[in-house]
Amino acid sequence: MSFYMDAYASYLKSERNLSTNTLESYLCDIRQYIDFLKSKKISDVRHSSNAIVLSYLLHLEKADMAPATIHRKLSSLRSYYHYLLLQRLIHDNPTSDLNPPKSKRKIPSALTLDEARLLLNQPRSKDFKSLRDKAMLELLYATGIRVSELISLNLENVNTEVGWLRCGQASRERVIPISDSVLQFLKKYLKNARNTLVHDRNERAFFVNTHGKRMTRQGFWKIIKKYKESAQIDKEITPHTLRHSFAVHLMDNGVDIRSIQEMLGHSDISTTQVYNQIQSEMKKNTCTKPRP
Repeated sequence: MSFYMDAYASYLKSERNLSTNTLESYLCDIRQYIDFLKSKKISDVRHSSNAIVLSYLLHLEKADMAPATIHRKLSSLRSYYHYLLLQRLIHDNPTSDLNPPKSKRKIPSALTLDEARLLLNQPRSKDFKSLRDKAMLELLYATGIRVSELISLNLENVNTEVGWLRCGQASRERVIPISDSVLQFLKKYLKNARNTLVHDRNERAFFVNTHGKRMTRQGFWKIIKKYKESAQIDKEITPHTLRHSFAVHLMDNGVDIRSIQEMLGHSDISTTQVYNQIQSEMKKNTCTKPRP
């Protein structure tokens, strides 16, 4: 079968200089597409066509995949076919005239203050996993950093003596203060958990899994799910929910939108303004709830 995946993966690594997570995301999208081609008895990507790609997009829509996800998968396909064109393995790019479905901007959900406290208080044990989980949840909620930024933190990015962390890419790096209450959880984790978990003295990841390696997004997702269930919170909670909750609770305390934009690292103020909608929606829901 000719799909040139090994060559394409090497191209992405050497020419595109992608992060490990982004690289795997690209390749995962293409593998799913190749599985679709195989289901249609197509064993060579050179036999694909505009109609086949369109059929794939319709297949994703029928599977109730979110428009934003379909948009990303089409972007991955365009990159893949662009590579095949560069290598002269195909003569036409079947994705060139295709448009993804329009994304409906979904208002993300946030936790109430009581729900946030309940979730953060779930890791109660003194074992190393609970100490790590508590530190991760508290830091995420107190700083509003992205989950990708949380798991990308290295030891040198966090100063537990002065109380700050550095995150983001070089062009948009942010230095964020850490409160004393959160610092105590970070110090407990470093002293009583990380040293137990890490076996390789050269490991620089701040937060690690039970194998002593860097915590992954999937690993943190499982942690969130575990504590959501133990807290019995009847609301969808994703790793990004604490970031949304951080922003909304700042607004509730009167922090101006520009300051929140800077803290979150948004390049466009319109991205931050969605929290006005979340705040209004939460207040409306609170007002319409029947009294006990």
